[in-house]
Amino acid sequence: MQPTLVILAAGMASRYGSMKQVQGFGPGGETIMDYSIYDAIRSGYGKIVFIIRKNFEEDFKKIFEPKLKGRIAVEYVHQEMDMFTGNHKPSSERTKPWGTAHAVLCAKSAVSEPFAVINADDFYGLNAFEKAAQFLNKECTPDRWALIGYDLLKTLSDNGTVNRGVCEVDAAGNLTSIVERINLSQVGGKVVCDDDKEPKELSLSASVSMNFWCFDPSAFSFIEKMFHEFLAENIDKPKAEFFIPIVGDQFIKEGGIIKVIPTPAPWFGVTYKEDAPEVEKSLNNLVQKGEYPGSLWA
Repeated sequence: MQPTLVILAAGMASRYGSMKQVQGFGPGGETIMDYSIYDAIRSGYGKIVFIIRKNFEEDFKKIFEPKLKGRIAVEYVHQEMDMFTGNHKPSSERTKPWGTAHAVLCAKSAVSEPFAVINADDFYGLNAFEKAAQFLNKECTPDRWALIGYDLLKTLSDNGTVNRGVCEVDAAGNLTSIVERINLSQVGGKVVCDDDKEPKELSLSASVSMNFWCFDPSAFSFIEKMFHEFLAENIDKPKAEFFIPIVGDQFIKEGGIIKVIPTPAPWFGVTYKEDAPEVEKSLNNLVQKGEYPGSLWA
């Protein structure tokens, strides 16, 4: 059974200021997602599941269906604020869904095989997709998940703060804890966090999750149970978010194993509009090196 790639594309892009998921950055007008899908196809994935807002669907279909028809199976699922909330009623002040782990849960009906999860607006590199596929095909079980680990210093933005899942890894290469840290930036050669957690300064050699996860389909039941517990405590908090690292950390506490798979692949992404020129430059450089064709789907 070929693994599935789930793409988190329902974000409102509040810091970026527009719908960056479908903005063209490649020399042929490709989105960042195009490169992820291209790498997924040549790494052996059998299906793409887009998690989107319902009002984005027509834009997505117009952009991706002509490119992907006959190349890979595609499904669309929606992430809306009231999905999987049961009897819980969110605050009237809440304006958006519940975060990345909630987004994954929304794909429950579309996925029955081992699957990877990525962000729509991050470039991960072919090596990352190959290593994830190998894990999903050979190692993934209900009590064994994985994530692709990136060097912290390679994932910062020169144009503002970022949020990262900071990993602690044991000698066997397994995750011992993951904490979502908010408002990270590099100041005077140090990486500091402007949030309510400790330590305020992070190790320059820290490994971070860029939301490239590998899951067994049994993860949906685990996430759903946790989401109901999360809502019981946070339903009245309009800005509370249910992140994937929250799920990963609890999975470890309950005896599960999450393998951290390091990759030398380059990472880059667009958090701010000012990041766009650097992303375009990076993609052009990869094309010039022959790692990607000038037009992916020609």
